Amino acid sequence: MKWPNLKHLHYLVTLHQEQHFHRAAQRCNVSQSTLSTAIQNLEEHFGSQLLEREHKTFVFTSLGLEVVNRSKILLQEAGELVEFAQNAGNWQRGKLKLGVIPTIAPFLFEGMIGAFNTFLPDIALELQEDTTEHLLQELNDGKLDLLILALPMETPGCKQMVLGHDPFHLIAHRELADTLPDPLDITTLPKNSIFLLQQEHCMTEHAVSACNLRHSEQVSSLAASSLYTLVQLANSKLGYTFLPELALNQQILSNTALKAFSAEDNAYREIGLVWRGGTTRMQLFRRVGEILSPLLPIPTLN
Repeated sequence: MKWPNLKHLHYLVTLHQEQHFHRAAQRCNVSQSTLSTAIQNLEEHFGSQLLEREHKTFVFTSLGLEVVNRSKILLQEAGELVEFAQNAGNWQRGKLKLGVIPTIAPFLFEGMIGAFNTFLPDIALELQEDTTEHLLQELNDGKLDLLILALPMETPGCKQMVLGHDPFHLIAHRELADTLPDPLDITTLPKNSIFLLQQEHCMTEHAVSACNLRHSEQVSSLAASSLYTLVQLANSKLGYTFLPELALNQQILSNTALKAFSAEDNAYREIGLVWRGGTTRMQLFRRVGEILSPLLPIPTLN
């Protein structure tokens, strides 16, 4: 059997990502004609059409899309094989491209970098902060190796490892805190008085679910872009918010007049690792989980 050219498969995947021949060729550092010829060579090799072309436009055939998806897996495994060989089979050496969401990254990076320096000193860590949606796309495209996300979260084709629990806390200005009922009852708070993050931040959905805020009249239409904005809104006595304990432990309330109260029913989010299924780096990822779990408010790994 004659094998397809891996470089040509890389060109095909890049074309699918860019949806433009010129941009794909630039990303691959080749001429547009070279990339186009490579795609044609793949079609001749498979004996089937991968693209439907019309003038200057094109669309992937159903077979072309399936070849792209399988090529991603093949290229990822080939890359891991090369790195494994270059590091003489030592899984504790090499590069690790790690993505983290914004509601975790600022409060975990310092401790995480210290843990890697201590326990995995030969791993070259490359960090990226972005939303869950973008990070999962980067993971599936092979641009990232591992993610730290807030769970539960659907991650098709990927594996998950829960590292710990991160309890939510109701945050109130001390002048408003005296008016809170004991035990805490969210439904007694004024309408539009609870501030949350914008919907693209998965912590909003986790807070809504964990703290019984779904369809609540107490949730304000004003959505913040970061946890630090939520702190400022609450400190201005405009209302209340919910923050994870991970942020509180990193002194996010310093120099404010805010107080923290445990959420109803000890609500929490899970924090865990996510990686592509079928990876050859499972041993490294499990070790990463072991060294990061103790950094969380309630670790679940020993």
